[in-house]
Amino acid sequence: MAKRYNIAVMGATGAVGNCFLKILEERKFPVKGLTLLASERSEGKRLKFGGKPYPVEVLTHDSFKGIDIVLASAGASRSLEFLPSAVKAGAVCVDNSSAFRMDEETPLVVPEVNGRRIRENKGIIANPNCSTIQMVVALWPIHKAAKIKRIVVTTFQSVSGAGQKKVIELREQSKLFLADKKVIPAEFPHRIAFNLIPQIDIFLDNGYTKEEMKMVNETRKIMEDPSIRVNATCVRVPVFYAHSESVNIETERHITPDEVRKLLSGAPGVVMMDDPSKGLYPMPIHAEGEDGTFVGRVRQDESVKNGISMWVVSDNIRKGAALNAIQIAEELIK
Repeated sequence: MAKRYNIAVMGATGAVGNCFLKILEERKFPVKGLTLLASERSEGKRLKFGGKPYPVEVLTHDSFKGIDIVLASAGASRSLEFLPSAVKAGAVCVDNSSAFRMDEETPLVVPEVNGRRIRENKGIIANPNCSTIQMVVALWPIHKAAKIKRIVVTTFQSVSGAGQKKVIELREQSKLFLADKKVIPAEFPHRIAFNLIPQIDIFLDNGYTKEEMKMVNETRKIMEDPSIRVNATCVRVPVFYAHSESVNIETERHITPDEVRKLLSGAPGVVMMDDPSKGLYPMPIHAEGEDGTFVGRVRQDESVKNGISMWVVSDNIRKGAALNAIQIAEELIK
């Protein structure tokens, strides 16, 4: 009989926590026991898994006895506080927060790119930022073939990336705006309905936001090439689910759009959707609820010698968070 594992989900009642449960079930992960952990305010709630209700328990330092794998999505401060206790108890943790991503001892993993790093863990494996994940899935095959020197990316990030309260705010603001009623922002610094906000997270001294610098630093670490120059602009858009990205790259070797399409058509995790003459290109409505990273609008950048531009879309809750973490767990148990 195949081995089964005791799984703990930290942040079980959040959007990513719920998605963990859904994907574990969909992919028939060999779950032996399931422990659902959250804050005091969620104690007593019950969540379904495999047709059975499971109680939500309060997260404490003693929550990890007998646990094999922790899937964590409870925020950086909770991960920093509790994951060392999980490691001490013998669990391996896959952390969706930013807490350990740039720690030199912690692998930062996208299985399609650097899955071999999983075995180097010392108890914690970091799940990258959602925007970084979908970008490197699309760019890795090109980097291997033609070596990417520079990336310029603009993201169009859905509100679900900021949490369920932001999804509710977009919905309520849209109703008010369409009814010609006054909109007062609560969750976002500005109105998000029918607007774009060119700020995700706080601004740093260099004029970039924390989110933008995550993309810079995480991309270099995952692709294991500190020489790649990355320039990012991250924008919050009035879309509920799935992030979109305009990605421009400059490569060492000249590569044509047809070569890129051929490379990506067989690449793990990539779905090509690229026939502009028929109006075929990825949009958030294609990616929502799907596992793939969708790529289209592949074209030569005519302003530089070795440039390619493309459009990349993926579900930020699935591949951008829960699915990537579970793929790590799947590689871990192999």
